[in-house]
Amino acid sequence: MDVYREQGKQMAVKWRLPIGRNYKLGVRLVSVSLAGLIFGLSMVLGTLWLSWALEGAAAAVNDTGSLRMQSVRIGLNLSQPKIDISQLRMQMQALEQTLENLKRGDPQRPLRMPASTSVQEQFAKLADTWQTKLVPILQTYERNPELRSYATKNYLAELSNFVTDADRLVWQIEAENAYDTSILRGSQLALIVLMLAGSVALIYLLYGWVIRPVQALQHGITQMTTGDFDTRVPVEGHDEFGELATGFNDMAAQLKALYSDLESRVEEKTRQLGLQNKELAILYEFSAYLSQPGELEQRCNGFLTRLIEHFGAKGGTVRILDSRQHNLHLTVHQGISEQFAKDELCLHAGDCLCGEAAQKGVMQLHDFRHMAKDFHYRCQEEGFNSIAIAQIKLGDGQHLGSYTLHFEKPREFTAEDRKLFEAVGQHLAVAIENQRLLTRTRQLAVAEERNLVAQGLHDSIAQGLNFLKLQIQMLQDSIKRDAKEEVQEVIGLIDLGVRESYEDVRELLTSFRIKLGEGDLSDSLEIAANRFKQQSGLPVTLAIRDNGALLPSEHQLQILFILQEALSNIRKHANARNVQISLNNSDDFILSIQDDGDGFNINAAKIQSESHIGLKIMRERAAQLGARLEIISKSGQGTTIRLILPHSARMAV
Repeated sequence: MDVYREQGKQMAVKWRLPIGRNYKLGVRLVSVSLAGLIFGLSMVLGTLWLSWALEGAAAAVNDTGSLRMQSVRIGLNLSQPKIDISQLRMQMQALEQTLENLKRGDPQRPLRMPASTSVQEQFAKLADTWQTKLVPILQTYERNPELRSYATKNYLAELSNFVTDADRLVWQIEAENAYDTSILRGSQLALIVLMLAGSVALIYLLYGWVIRPVQALQHGITQMTTGDFDTRVPVEGHDEFGELATGFNDMAAQLKALYSDLESRVEEKTRQLGLQNKELAILYEFSAYLSQPGELEQRCNGFLTRLIEHFGAKGGTVRILDSRQHNLHLTVHQGISEQFAKDELCLHAGDCLCGEAAQKGVMQLHDFRHMAKDFHYRCQEEGFNSIAIAQIKLGDGQHLGSYTLHFEKPREFTAEDRKLFEAVGQHLAVAIENQRLLTRTRQLAVAEERNLVAQGLHDSIAQGLNFLKLQIQMLQDSIKRDAKEEVQEVIGLIDLGVRESYEDVRELLTSFRIKLGEGDLSDSLEIAANRFKQQSGLPVTLAIRDNGALLPSEHQLQILFILQEALSNIRKHANARNVQISLNNSDDFILSIQDDGDGFNINAAKIQSESHIGLKIMRERAAQLGARLEIISKSGQGTTIRLILPHSARMAV
């Protein structure tokens, strides 16, 4: 590659090195731009200053001319038979103010006396003539009325000298203006010439700095597209284009080297892709198998069979970790004797090679030929010469166990083999965790249903039995007091309580025996309505509109339980004459149970008490569905119970 760089430098000799190519392009462009900007601003400021000076000198010519007019006006005023002294003073002040303005100048008008020595001397002479000759004459005229005629003659005699000095000053200012005007025109012509020269120089520099290197790179790229990887771009400096040229030459050299062994690289990449595809296929096979339903031992056994077959092992084991005791329990085994399996059925984490690997949490390979001869492991006694141990780990690092392969002949594990051997363990960990979660879900469902059953027993049979217990105590007390009327009354209450408890038992048994097939909720509602009609003798109106998606079976069962609890409350407490049941299954699922019975005050404290546990059970079942239970009731106006399952909370079947 250094040879190609030297070739590029030699090619640069054929090109003339542009000015400044050893500096960065950004530095050069900024420098040229700043230089042009400073030069242009300087020329513009110079012309502006000359224009301002010419305007100021023109104003000075006007003010100097006004001095002549003001001095002559004073002379004419002195020649009048009657003169106003105040007007004379005002004319003198105006002339002196004009002299002061000429002396100080005014940048805003603008007003400026040329700074040349001749103009300044002539102005000083004019001011001196006014101050030393004309002002004393006018002061004499003002103070001595008897000498006014004499003062007038003297003023008019000296006025010609003042006017002559003013004319000479005007001529000198105009001469200075003409000189400044010529300088302005010359500077403008020079600016035009310099702008043309700068443009030509800038074009030349841009061509040498940008266009020519870009053309060289373009030419090199064109040659490269034709397959000529020997082409090189001249390196003319150390700027950005020089770095690009160097990079282009390096790229050309690398491309030539790459194309020279492209075929071998393609074969190597193809081989690697084949191995990766094979690994992915194996991982997919393991994942597909482990995702199937089945018992944990069955999944582990199939996993071990596939693992032994792929790696060519003689046997293997899968051990599950007991996190409480830190023991590894042998779950499945293949290719080892039953005595071996019995001896290592439970292995403490840290014992033997498998326990040690599990404690460290890393994959390990052991070749017994290279280990100490004075100690023999149980695996060696089985005739194995090497083992491979990996961990069953979840993605968060949770350790669930380990698996081991036993080899009669030592097997070398490549990096791909190690990666695959560890990766399949993660799939097994997911399968084990899913199996555990499924078991916990089932246990939780059973526990929740048992809780609801216990609540049902407590709220129906237990309360009825408690009522009967109290009535029996009252019966015993009445018998002791020989109160026959109270005895008959208590016996009637006991009979009523027994019949209520019997009805509660029948309802609970009916609820426990309910079985729903998928999609038969409408039929189950009709059966429940007919059963209620037979038990209570009340007319029941059933309206079903079912054109929505099916609900899961467990949701249908909970809905049926809620309906039965609502009908049971109507039978026991409502004293209703008619019952209406409506089902609307569209986007939202809405079940409504309405009666025209006594109703109740929802806000009353007794409604919130534990005695009305039936409403509490219905609310709990609705909460399990993700539904909303609405209860609308007023004393003497009946009750409406509405179960609403919104579309967002529905589960797909």
